[in-house]
Amino acid sequence: MNQGDVEIRDITMSFGSNPVLRGVDMDIPHGQVTALLGANGAGKSTLIKVLSGVYPQHGGTVRIGGEPVHLITPADSRNVGIETVHQRIDEGIIPGLSVAENLLFERIVSGTIRAISSLRSMLKPAKEVAQALELDWSDSFLRKDVFELGIADKQLLTLARALSRLPKLLVLDEPTSALSQVEVDRLFEVIRRMRTRGVSVLYVSHRLSEIESLADNLVVLRDGTIRGGQRAPFNWDIALTHMLGEQAVRAMEEFQERRGTQVCLSMKSIKLFQRSKPFDLTVNKGEVLGVVGLLGSGKSELARGIFGADKFLEGTMKLGGIGFRPSAPAAAIKRRVFLVPEDRAAESMLPGWSIAQTVSLPFLKQFTPGFILSFGAERSEGLRIIEDLGVIATGPDQDVDALSGGNQQKVVVGRWLQGEPQLLLLDEPFRGVDIGARREISRKVRFVAGHDDAVIVLTSDIDEALEVADRIVVLVDGEIRFDSYVTQTSREQILSKMSEVA
Repeated sequence: MNQGDVEIRDITMSFGSNPVLRGVDMDIPHGQVTALLGANGAGKSTLIKVLSGVYPQHGGTVRIGGEPVHLITPADSRNVGIETVHQRIDEGIIPGLSVAENLLFERIVSGTIRAISSLRSMLKPAKEVAQALELDWSDSFLRKDVFELGIADKQLLTLARALSRLPKLLVLDEPTSALSQVEVDRLFEVIRRMRTRGVSVLYVSHRLSEIESLADNLVVLRDGTIRGGQRAPFNWDIALTHMLGEQAVRAMEEFQERRGTQVCLSMKSIKLFQRSKPFDLTVNKGEVLGVVGLLGSGKSELARGIFGADKFLEGTMKLGGIGFRPSAPAAAIKRRVFLVPEDRAAESMLPGWSIAQTVSLPFLKQFTPGFILSFGAERSEGLRIIEDLGVIATGPDQDVDALSGGNQQKVVVGRWLQGEPQLLLLDEPFRGVDIGARREISRKVRFVAGHDDAVIVLTSDIDEALEVADRIVVLVDGEIRFDSYVTQTSREQILSKMSEVA
């Protein structure tokens, strides 16, 4: 038994009468990356929270180097050398504090750094923490309230804080979901360095290409139990069968490319950034348009501009041949243009709201005959979306923020589908979503487009775009560099266009 080996034995966890973990047994060897693969709702996040001390009321035992550890609080986990970066980024940051204070938060709590220290005195140690990911953050950036940061910078902050302490076990739950490819490559270099130093890594990701390039071992969790394990190189047919079941794997059929002949949205001389050149773009009825771009490419700006959340610097639009210039999202919604935003937790959900309430929010008039909200109609629609999209939930009254990431996304997508969109915009719709849920959302998205409506899927992942889209547009620094139907291009050609510089 190596001092850094982590053993997980007969871990059980239930919420009320609902068992989530059913006797999980797995090993995370010293100096190796072990990937944990599983569908949304399989129990991955629950297992991670057991290891991070969030759920102390579990059954079973965790050992490090052969010695049992007692994980009663998150501080206990950190004290025995377990560092966790959670999928829900807001769980790892404290709004109202600066970036520097967030980077040094554990030191402040432990008293290593005095809570009344000046922010100026914290800048140097904060930069040392940031260097764990080779982040050259300026003094002005470190002084910012962390609330002002974008989702990618929040992700980098939580990663740098965890990596700076050289843990015995590093748990990473979807760590690349908001990162650009350059940042992903940098993170992978750091993980490989930590592996050579003997750190055990538990890596959770739905991106199979990441697991293929990084992991030494693969473990599949399904319905709260371990269904299979492999050493690299991995057999993905076996892994996916363990993860989803044979029936679900057989149901994954290739779709037929569709080409629309009528224009849904016409965009002329659109300018996203001061530095970028204007472009034209048409979105056809009956098609799914995949807009592929890295962080900073302008894809979120494009989505928000169409939805009326922000204004384009220049340009005009027509929707269904009629002028379209929404002054606010409410104006876009009236024209049946809907957006599933990039950050579902911050922009699509309210803490403590049920599935039924979340579903009805944009369309309250539909659930309000007269002047009184019909709770029965609201619950019925929530139940319909649960059944239609295969949401794993106890029912329409369950809090939406208690669901797994993939099931939250199904609820958010299903909410907008009930409004019969003329144009549906989905910004990073598969972030933190397993391959099974991804296929289910893709199926519904293509169903919408197939009924003479249009869909735009905006993503940084080429494979996700190729899976759902009929046509691919590559956006680089606010400009369109490529536009082709999927049958006339290749993954390599798209990647080449994404990496081009002006």
